[in-house]
Amino acid sequence: MRLRGNRRRTTDEGTGVQGSRSGTAVELRGVRRRYGRGSAAVDALAGVDLALGRGTFTAVMGPSGSGKSTFLQCAAGLDRPSAGSVRLGGTEITGMRENQLTELRRSRLGFVFQAFNLLPSLTVEENVLLPMRLAGRRRDRRRAAEVLAQVGLADKAGRRPGELSGGQQQRVAIARALVTSPDVIFADGPTGALDTTTAAEVLGLLRQAVDVLGATVVMVTHDPVAAAWADRVLFLADGVFADALDRGSAEQIAARMATLGSRTRVMARAAA
Repeated sequence: MRLRGNRRRTTDEGTGVQGSRSGTAVELRGVRRRYGRGSAAVDALAGVDLALGRGTFTAVMGPSGSGKSTFLQCAAGLDRPSAGSVRLGGTEITGMRENQLTELRRSRLGFVFQAFNLLPSLTVEENVLLPMRLAGRRRDRRRAAEVLAQVGLADKAGRRPGELSGGQQQRVAIARALVTSPDVIFADGPTGALDTTTAAEVLGLLRQAVDVLGATVVMVTHDPVAAAWADRVLFLADGVFADALDRGSAEQIAARMATLGSRTRVMARAAA
């Protein structure tokens, strides 16, 4: 199965000018996220600096408690950093009001989650069009048909999620993420609930969304096999990016994770 379509063009915020795949899609500068107060405070992110280009596929990995979920939440505007700044598609989002963040997420970001997060009472087509509906935009059925065809579900528009397999439901979630041609697609463990063969199909769709449609994908995962589909793997440890690997194999990624985990355990014992 292959995605079909023209390379996606992006709009520079405030200018209305259509841009190419060049430029920065996600930028974090000095981002910290602290939970708690005083001696009980914990820095889930301890000063993250990162810039990800448009049209790239980045995987984020790290040991349990390394800050992966917090990174995704701050980068996607789902949580506010305690310090630092976040820019998405050239737009500074750190100081936005909640209603502005909600509008940005609906219109300019796409999300793919492990649990699919489809509404069971809606048809496949209605689930795909939900971001447009929530953003107050006209529900474009031709656009829904286009993205469903791209993920191989052109004949499933009238079905309900409960009538589909897990892999098909995740394809619907990818179609929903693509429907607004977002600046960035954030994927949180998108293959965690899938078998190996179906996971490879879903990852292939994300890979092709980057290569064919010019999408930008940021994926948090614990699976080296999934991370090997990315252009680059970033490794989080203790709230900072401690390592990176370009175009690594699953074996290379697993070896880096093992080294990172050993180093983290040594540092934890030293601090105890």
